Amino acid sequence: MASNAELARIFGEIADVLDLTGANAFRVNAHRKVARLLEESGEDLAGLARTDPARLRELPGVGEGSASKIEEFVRTGRIKEHDDLLATVPAGVPALLGIPGLGPKRVRTLWQEGGVDGVGTLRARLADGSLTGLPGMGPKTLKAIAESLAFLDTTRGRIRLGEAMPIAEAMIAHLRSAGGVKRISHAGSLRRGKETIGDVDIVASAADAARLHAALQSAPGVAKVIASGDTKTSVRTHHGVQVDLRTVDDAQFGAALLYFTGSKEHNVRLRERAQRMGMRLNEYGLFREEPGAEGTPQSRGAVPVAARTEEEVYAVLGLWFVPPELREDHGELDAHPPGDLVDLDSIKAELHCHTTASDGTLEIAGMVEEALRRGFHTIAITDHSRSQAQANGLSIERLREHAARIREVAAHYAKRIAVLAGSEVDILADGTLDYPDDVLAGLDWVVASPHSALRAEPAAATERLMAAVLHPLVHVIGHPTGRIVNAREGLSPDITALAKEAAARKVALEVNANSMRLDLRDAHVRLCVQAGCAVSVNTDAHGAGDFDELRYGVATARRGWLGTGLCINAWTQARLLAFARAKR
Repeated sequence: MASNAELARIFGEIADVLDLTGANAFRVNAHRKVARLLEESGEDLAGLARTDPARLRELPGVGEGSASKIEEFVRTGRIKEHDDLLATVPAGVPALLGIPGLGPKRVRTLWQEGGVDGVGTLRARLADGSLTGLPGMGPKTLKAIAESLAFLDTTRGRIRLGEAMPIAEAMIAHLRSAGGVKRISHAGSLRRGKETIGDVDIVASAADAARLHAALQSAPGVAKVIASGDTKTSVRTHHGVQVDLRTVDDAQFGAALLYFTGSKEHNVRLRERAQRMGMRLNEYGLFREEPGAEGTPQSRGAVPVAARTEEEVYAVLGLWFVPPELREDHGELDAHPPGDLVDLDSIKAELHCHTTASDGTLEIAGMVEEALRRGFHTIAITDHSRSQAQANGLSIERLREHAARIREVAAHYAKRIAVLAGSEVDILADGTLDYPDDVLAGLDWVVASPHSALRAEPAAATERLMAAVLHPLVHVIGHPTGRIVNAREGLSPDITALAKEAAARKVALEVNANSMRLDLRDAHVRLCVQAGCAVSVNTDAHGAGDFDELRYGVATARRGWLGTGLCINAWTQARLLAFARAKR
């Protein structure tokens, strides 16, 4: 049966091949817009094609042609245009678009004039020098492509947090459906909220553990069973991700979850503390040491003093309960509990999002309604500035008209939510902003972000971003490094210097919650906290589904020890609006 994700992949591939073959930009963007709609929609659009095709055609961005393609896929399991387009390019060519710095024009040149038909051929051609002299392929460009390939090699085998979490949740839901589950949780680096994940670890207790192991082997999406035993089963999914299930007695669940969550370094510190207290900690529990006894405590049938929950293990060790995101041996065992650590419930504002005015999928009112549904008291509409032509960035005239429309919507919703008229304004390579000051002064909210020239040296990157921090009309520096997880390294500015100046200037640095960005990263958030710099956690939403990415930004913020006092999205509406007005 067709799924939104499968259809999104197909529409995205159609857009890629159209782009590679030089098709009209309108056709390319129309397919990308439908792909994004499919990714973000909480409604089964294939089902809608079967039951209510008229309403399918009323969705923003879905015209007659796109609706017909969805209906064709529902009927036949294929889209002819997709098949025909794929036949026009070598199978490995579209994958080249995933290499940072290779857009459609350069890939087309590599393919048509350099004989590059995939990543392997590209590596070989770079090594033998045969790409030198191709149009637009000077030494600097070829060096940048080689560096991008080398960067991708360092991330091989790890997937993004936002890719791993849905896999884990789907597997856990399937295991619960098997029946008899007492307790179950994902563990490992995924539970700690790390930006990339190796394997997905699941810990469970159940009335019938064998049933759970059998259920994992037959779960949807499993491509191969790697190993299976009484307490551990490992499978590989069609995504290429290994999923490990470990089952334990329910009385040991807390100790096992603690152990398999890690980190290794945090666990070492816990074990050292236990030893100093005359105890022994392992995945089966916390035990009193028995001088002269042989073997492990569990092999002797010893009863643990704590094992059922993580909380009781920490308590017996005389420690505060350390949240999973903080378990990295960064001084957490010696620290005072951060009572105001930010969490999902504390976020009450979305301060960076896009509508159909630029490259979003919802109108202004649609984004406001979604913010209300999420329980937010404030939303800032921040469509792209004029330099972002590929994202339908707004000219000065369009921006002013758009701001007027936002304020009309804001007046309608005034008793329920504050709606700010803003913009995500490009920080140009020289540090200037994409709109003149008189235009910026007419906005309620300004997010200044780097989108281009992302290979600058650290000193130049710091100077560029510092200019935006010093600008008197800027509220937030959006995704400051411009990195893309597992794809683009981005800028390497001096975050400490930026955070100190931002704190003095009352400018916030952003944690962009989109799991492809998570920028600022966790270590940067910690530097902001140390400098007393405000942080804004935003989804950069382009549609309703993007609000779900908030949890990844919150996890990153928690890993950086961000409290609600420094998180502007957690402030009261009155405090946040005062912060906004102070720049005007």
